[in-house]
Amino acid sequence: MQELRILFSLMVGSKRKYVDPSRAVEILKDAFKSSESQQQDVSEFTHKLLDWLEDAFQMKAEEDREGETPKNPMVELFYGRFLAVGVLEGKKFENTEMFGQYPLQVNGFKDLHECLEAAMIEGEIESLHSAENAARSGQEHWFTELPPVLTFELSRFEFNQALGRPEKIHNKLEFPSMLYMDRYMDRNRDVTRIKREEIRRLKEHLTLLQQRLERYLSYGSGPKRFPLADVLQYAMEFASSKPVCTSPVEDIDSSAPPGGTTGQPLSQPSTAEQDPLPPLESSGPASLPTTAATAAQQQRVLHKPFTQSRLPPDLPMHPAPRHITDEELRVLEGCLHRWRSEVENDTRDLQGSINRIHRTIELMYSDKSMMQVPYRLHAVLVHEGQANAGHYWAYIYDPHQRCWMKYNDISVTKSSWEELVRDSFGGYRNASAYCLMYINDKKPFLIEEEFDKETGQILSGMDKLPPDLKQHVRGDNELFDKEVQEWDALQIRKAQQEKLALVAAAAAAAAAAAGATPAASSTSPSSSSPQPMSIESSPPDNTVAQQEPEYMEQPSPTNDSKHLQEDTERAISRAAAEQEGRSPEALLNASPPAPPSPQPKVQRRTPTEPPLPELVLADESPGQRTVEVAIPNVGTFVIESEEGGYDDEAMMTPNMQGVIMAIGKSSSVYEKNGPETAFFKAIKLEYARLLRFAQEDTPPENDYRLQHVIVYLIQNQAPKKILERTLLTQFADRNLAFDERCKSIMSVARAKLDLIKPEEVNMDEYEMWHQAYQNFRETTILMMTGLELFQKTNYTEALMHLIYSYQYNKELLSKGQYRGHDDELLGHYRRECLLKVNEQAAAMFESGEEPEVTTGIGIMNDLVVPCIPLLLIHDAERDLLAVEDMRNRWCSYLGQEMEPNLQEKLTDFLPKLLDCSAEIKSFHDPPKLPTYSTLELSERFSRVMASVGRVPSNGR
Repeated sequence: MQELRILFSLMVGSKRKYVDPSRAVEILKDAFKSSESQQQDVSEFTHKLLDWLEDAFQMKAEEDREGETPKNPMVELFYGRFLAVGVLEGKKFENTEMFGQYPLQVNGFKDLHECLEAAMIEGEIESLHSAENAARSGQEHWFTELPPVLTFELSRFEFNQALGRPEKIHNKLEFPSMLYMDRYMDRNRDVTRIKREEIRRLKEHLTLLQQRLERYLSYGSGPKRFPLADVLQYAMEFASSKPVCTSPVEDIDSSAPPGGTTGQPLSQPSTAEQDPLPPLESSGPASLPTTAATAAQQQRVLHKPFTQSRLPPDLPMHPAPRHITDEELRVLEGCLHRWRSEVENDTRDLQGSINRIHRTIELMYSDKSMMQVPYRLHAVLVHEGQANAGHYWAYIYDPHQRCWMKYNDISVTKSSWEELVRDSFGGYRNASAYCLMYINDKKPFLIEEEFDKETGQILSGMDKLPPDLKQHVRGDNELFDKEVQEWDALQIRKAQQEKLALVAAAAAAAAAAAGATPAASSTSPSSSSPQPMSIESSPPDNTVAQQEPEYMEQPSPTNDSKHLQEDTERAISRAAAEQEGRSPEALLNASPPAPPSPQPKVQRRTPTEPPLPELVLADESPGQRTVEVAIPNVGTFVIESEEGGYDDEAMMTPNMQGVIMAIGKSSSVYEKNGPETAFFKAIKLEYARLLRFAQEDTPPENDYRLQHVIVYLIQNQAPKKILERTLLTQFADRNLAFDERCKSIMSVARAKLDLIKPEEVNMDEYEMWHQAYQNFRETTILMMTGLELFQKTNYTEALMHLIYSYQYNKELLSKGQYRGHDDELLGHYRRECLLKVNEQAAAMFESGEEPEVTTGIGIMNDLVVPCIPLLLIHDAERDLLAVEDMRNRWCSYLGQEMEPNLQEKLTDFLPKLLDCSAEIKSFHDPPKLPTYSTLELSERFSRVMASVGRVPSNGR
C-alpha cells in the first residue's frame, strides 16, 4: 500500500520523464502469485487489485474510526449496487447485489447500449410482468446506486471448443463519449419497460419492412438476384433497341478468320499458311468473288490481337428483338415505365419507413427525463494481440488540456478521439478496448481542481499531496537534480577534453607542416641529450618542455657511431638550419644514396603509376624475388630480396605506404645527419599526416580509421604513450629491411622499443586499445557483409549480419562517439531487412502450400521473432512502427478464411510475435567472419557505403 502511495505521488510531482514502478510491481506479483504460476488475465488482476486495496483501506478505516462506521474510499469510489428482479421456477424474487467492474459480452452486439440491454435482462422476461407462463425463469437487473467511477469490463475472449483454446473477439463495438444510464436505473423501471416494449414492437415492424424491401432489391428466383427496378429498366432497353432481322450468326462470314478480318477461303487452304481453327459450317455464300479470293491468297494473314477482338461496326451493341411493331413497343414501354415508377416509389417508401423507425428507436430515450444520469468517458484500456499474448496501453482524458492522452509504457503523448476510436472500437485491426471507465458528470470534484481551504487558491501537483508524500517527492526531485547536474558536468568535461585535444592536435599539425624538426630543447644550456620523440606540438622556447619517456631520451644501441647521442644532437641542429623553409613534400624528390651490393636493390621511379598500389613480379633467379611496389604519391620501388624476406600483403597496407613515404621525405636528413635524426623526422611527418586524416570531416565511404589504427586512436583520445608505441611498432616492421636507409631507421625504432620499461607503458592498456580496434574492424566486416547481402536481396542471410553489427556497434558507441559507425544508417537497414524478411515469410504463408507455409513460419520463429525485442528495447519510434507493421500484417489473417491446419499454425505462432517483453531470448550464433587485408576491407567498405548513401529522412 505504501509503495502504491509513493508510486502515485511520484506520478503527480516527479520531474522525471517517467517513474519506475518496479518495486510496486514486484510486491503485486508476489501478492497475486497463484499456485499454478500462470499469467493473470488483466480483468483478474484488476479484480484482485481492487479487492486488495479495499481490504487495505478497510483496515486503515477501522484503525482510525472513533465510534462511527468506517468509510472505505475504494467502495465509495468504484462500487455500486443493483437490484435483481426475476422469477425462478414460478417464484418471484428480488435481491440487492454489489458490483465493481460490470461485465459485458461483446460478441453479437454493435454498441455499448445493446451490450447493456442484454446484460440487464436474462432469460424469458415476459414472465416477470405477466401472469401467464409463470413456470418460466428469468431476471432483470436494475441499478439502485451507481459509483462515481463506473467501470465496464468488455469480454473480448471466448473459448474455442474445436481448437481447445481461448480466442480473442475482434468484432467492432462502438461506445459513446457521453453515456446516459437513466434507462437502467430502478427508479425508471416502469418507464423503461414501456419503452422497451415499444422498441420491441418497432423492431418487429422493422423486420417486416426490411424483408419486403429485400424482395425489391434482390428480385428473381434463381441463384442470382437483381434489383427489380433495374430488371425493368433492362427490359425497356432491350425492347427499345434497333430490331435485327437476321440470326446473330447469319451475318458472320464463315470463311473469314476470327475477328472479322478477311483471309484465305477455308475451302482452299494455303500450304504455307493455314488457319489453325476448325472450319465453321457456312450459312452464307459458298465462295468469295474470284478477284477477292485471288488477292486473299496472295496476302499473308496477320494476327492483330487488339483489332480482331472488336465487333464488326454493323452489329448492334446489345441484343435486340427481331420483330416488334411500333404499337407493341409503345404499349410495352408504357407498361415498363409505369411498373418501374411504382417499384421505385415502393422502394423509397419502404426505405423511408425503415429510416423513421431507426430514428424513433434512437430517440426513444432522448427526452430530458431519461438524461439525468450522465457519465462521461474518462479512460479506455486497450489490448492489442491475441488471447494469450499482447500489448496494453490506455487513453485518458485530460480535462484541463481538453484532449485525450495516450499512455503507452514510458511514452505519454497527446492523442485524439479519432485515434481512440480507431484503436478501441475493434474490427479495424487486432487492437480493441477491453475496459471502459466512465465518471459521473454531475460530480465535478472527481476531475476539477482542488482549492486550499484557507487561501482559496487552486492546488496543483505537489500541493495536493500529504506532507509525508510531499517530502518523499521533493527528495526524489533533489536526487534527480543532482543526477542532472553531474551528467551536465560530465558532458562539459568531455567537451573541454575534446576541445583541448583538437587544439593540441591542430598545433602539432601546424608545427609539422611548417617543417618543424626534432630540435633539442632544454632549460639548461649545457644539456646534451637528443630531442625525444613527441607526438604533441613542441612548446615555445620560453616554456618548460614536458617530461618525455626515458626510452625516448636514451641513445639507440646501433653501430653507426660510438657517440651517436652527441652526433644526433649536432645533426638535428644542422638539419633544422638546412631544411628550414623546405616543405616535407620537397624531401620526396631527394635522391637516395646508392645501396651497397649486399642489400636489396631499390630503384626510384617517378610516381606515374595509378594511385592504387600494385605488385608486379619481375624475372626471378633461384632464391631471389624481384618485385615492383607502386606506392601512391611516393613512386615505384623495384625490390630484390631473399625469398621470405618481406610480406607482399604487408607492403600494400596503407600503414606501410605511409611509413615508406615518410622515410622517403626524410632522405636528405638521413644523408647528412644519420638514421636517428631521420627517424625523428619521418615519425613526425607520418604523425602529422595521420593527424590531418583524423581531423578531416570525410564521408562514410572514406573512413581513414579502417586504413590506420593511429587515426582510430587519435579520434578516440587514446593516451599519448599508446600512440607512441603503436607508431614505433609501425616503424619497426621487418618489411622495411629492403634498403639500407629503411633498415637503419627500422633499427632505430626497434632500439626505442627495446628501451621501453614496463612502468612506462601499460601493456594491458595497450592490448585493450588494440583489441577495441579489432572489435571495430569485426563490426565493420559484419556491417559491410550485411549491406552487400541486402543489396543482393539475400535478406535472410543479411539479417544476422545487420543485427549483430548493430548490437556490436551500439556497444562501441557507448564508449565513444568515434568508436563505431553511424547507428542511424545501421538501424535503418536492420529495420528494412527485418521488414523484407517478414514480407517474404508472409508471402510464403499466403501461398497455402504446406512446405512454403512451414518454411515461412520457421523463418518467423527463427529470425523475426527473436529480433522483435531488439527493436523494442531502445523504444525508437521508427522501430516501434516497423514492429507494429509486422504484427498487423500477420494479425490481418485472423479475419480471413483458411484451412484448419493453417489456422492452427497461425494461432500457435501469433502469441510469440505479439509478446511485448523486451527480454532477449535464444538467438543464432554470430556469423563467421572472413579474413580481409586492410586494403581489401577499405576498398570493399568504400564501395558498399558509396552505393547505399545516406539514410532517407523519412525511412521506416
